[in-house]
Parts: sequence; structure tokens; C-alpha cells
Amino acid sequence: MSNDLFAADPAHRPYVPLAERLRPRTLSDVVGQSHLLGPDKPLRVAFESGRPHSMIFWGPPGVGKTTLARLMADGFDAQFIAISAVLGGVKDIRDAVTVAQVAQGQGRRTILFVDEVHRFNKAQQDAFLPYVESGLFTFIGATTENPSFEVNSALLSRARVYVLQSLTAEELQLLVDRAEQALNDGREEGEIIRIEADAREQLAAWADGDARRLISAVEVVAESAQAAGRDTVDAAWLEISLSQNLRRFDKGGDAFYDQISALHKSVRGSNPDAALYWFCRMVDGGADPKYLARRLVRMAVEDIGLADPRATDLAVNGADIYERLGSPEGELALAQAVVYMACAAKSNAVYNAYNQARKFAAEHGSAPVPIHLRNAPTKLMKQLGHGKAYRYAHDEPHGYAAAEQYFPDGLNPSFYRPTDRGLEAKIQQKLAFLRELDAQERARKR
Repeated sequence: MSNDLFAADPAHRPYVPLAERLRPRTLSDVVGQSHLLGPDKPLRVAFESGRPHSMIFWGPPGVGKTTLARLMADGFDAQFIAISAVLGGVKDIRDAVTVAQVAQGQGRRTILFVDEVHRFNKAQQDAFLPYVESGLFTFIGATTENPSFEVNSALLSRARVYVLQSLTAEELQLLVDRAEQALNDGREEGEIIRIEADAREQLAAWADGDARRLISAVEVVAESAQAAGRDTVDAAWLEISLSQNLRRFDKGGDAFYDQISALHKSVRGSNPDAALYWFCRMVDGGADPKYLARRLVRMAVEDIGLADPRATDLAVNGADIYERLGSPEGELALAQAVVYMACAAKSNAVYNAYNQARKFAAEHGSAPVPIHLRNAPTKLMKQLGHGKAYRYAHDEPHGYAAAEQYFPDGLNPSFYRPTDRGLEAKIQQKLAFLRELDAQERARKR
């Protein structure tokens, strides 16, 4: 990178955001993703082959998805067109096609980058297919969501998926080193800002694998230190200059997990006031509401379960509402879920049953399916007895085939034991009634 931008008098130096100054210009500049960019690794090979292919970058925010797409365009001397699926639509796709056709007529490739591709609906995603297949452009999608669920199978089958990983603490500290160097490039001795070791560690932990978040934080604390006449940034200065985002914990530290533990246990303990306090404490401290939303869904299925299935719905709906509204309005939906879940009937019966069933299945995974439960789509299978003597529950009294065998021969475990709380009390009564029907049927057959 040229130093000309920073050679002038600092007072008259043109402002260039730190993120732009640190933007990688070559693959060697990229921090992280060594599993894809190291020697003989998939993306490195793709770059060196000279033959671009359509791909999807799947990974959390701030790990380099956009950067890698731009580097690919530079590496192949291709025109780069970027579309945001959050703001764009079919018109943007059509405009991109027109621009790509012009470039094709001039003998130049086009790389079409679609950020947050999972936000496009099926029709919008389908609009890419003819042009991907014809080779008009190389498609690169970026997503933070699992493409298996969020990207159309037709588009997914035409693109290779690369999974990008959050940056490690060591990689983030390397970025702090580069950021400090870029900030001080061209400065006089009295203007240089130094970031101390304790601040580096805390910045890396707070960024939680997100390079973009880290660089933004470094820029904020450095500028605030310079304005205050300081020449060093330490952990104490971080607390002051990032007070809205760095309260009493970092996202990788013990205090963070202590607080999420307190929130979870307050919900489990049916204390809505404490649960709401810890939720607000974490939001105020800079915790990612999306992370909290995921934890709320876990609490709903782990500690409430079938005692009140509405809790799971409310937690999932709260996460969806936050996605639509963002902060601060969306956080109210999450708070509503917190209060409801704390007040709901509690049961970990499904959680316990699931863990027991997984262990049991691992131990008895080779047990054959009973022949009366087997599928019989062909004449041969029917001749072999598949599905023979199967009792169709809907045709039986109470819609239940009493004493029917559903486990492999010799196995009859019991996993699910509903509590007497909430909806599970009714489930418990229903299962007790069905077990009585089983007993009567067995007695009749003796």
C-alpha cells in the first residue's frame, strides 16, 4: 500500500477510514481463513487456477466474505458488481445483467456479488440461474445463515459452498498490530498512539471473531485517546472510550458467561424480574441481541418444553421480530419472550428424554426395523412381508393401535416422562390412558 495518503501534514491529510486502509489488496494480506487460503487449500487453488467458479461464502459477520469476493474480481481482472439482498430486488439483478452483457461484449468477465443472499426470496434467487448457467457472470453469494436451508437447491447445486470461520484471538491481535501501524503511518513522534498488551487482548476478546468490529473499535479508541492528549490506549481507556459497548464484560470472558448463566437460571427459576434485569444488563453491556435470541430459544426447549410449547413459539417469533426491526424496537420482542418464559410452567422432560434416547440409539443403532413397520413400495418387498400385519392407527378405537410394537425386537425403553406441570399434565394423563389400553390388549391376547 502506498504511503502517499499519509505523507502530508496530519491536519490536512485526507480522511480515509481505517477499514479501507487495512483492506487486503492480495490474498497474502488476508488475516484468517487459512483452511481455505493456505497452500493447496480450496480457495487458494481457485485463485491460482485462473478459472473462477460460482460460490457461496457462509460465515459470521466480519470474517472477510466481501473482501474475498473483491479480491477474486481483482485476481481475474473481472468487473465487480455488488448487490445487497437486504436493499435490492429483481430490478437490481436485471441492471446487473445488462452491465455484465456490456462487459462480455468487451471480452471481460463479471463477478456478481450478492451480500446476505439468504434474504432474497425464491423468485429472486431463481432470477440468477439462467445467467449463472450461461456463464454471463460468476455468482458469489455471502450469507450468515446455513445455505442448505436458506438458498434454493437449484442455485446451491451450481455453486460451491465455502465455510468461513470467526477469527481467532491471535488473528485479531495481528489485526490490532496492523491497525496501530496504519494509524501511526506518517505521524510525527509526538502523535503516535500505542495500544498496550492488555488493551489488545481485551479488544480481541470483545470483537468475538469479527474483524470489522475490531477495526471500528480500534479507530474509536485511538481517535478518542488522541483527542484527550493521550499517547497510549490501555484497558482502562477502553472502558471509558467504548463505554456504550464495553461495560463489565468482554464477549469472550468469564463475566459474559456468568451473566448469560444468570439470565438462564433466572428464567428456569421463574423469576421474571431477575430474568429481565439480566437481559437488559447484557444488552446494555454490548451483547449481541441475536446471540441472546438464540439462547432464549434454547431455554424454551430445554427448561419449558412441552409444559408450555408457546414459549418456543414466542422465543422464535422474538428472534424473527428482532431481525425485522433491529435495535432498539426489536429488543422489546425479546424482552417479552424473557418475561413469558420466566412465568411459564417448566419441564425438562423432553430435554432428558432426548439425551437418553440419543445414548440408547448409539448403543443399539444396528437393531433391525420390525418387518411390519418396513416400507413396501415394490411387489418384491410385499412378497417378503414388508408392512404385513401393520395396524393403521386411525382405523383403531381411540385412533390408537393398542399394544402395537414400534421398537426393534427385544427393545422397549422408556425415555419421556412428562411432568404434572402445564400442558404436560394433560400429556401425562393421555399417556397413562394409552398404557392402560396396551395392558388390556395384552391381557386379551393371553
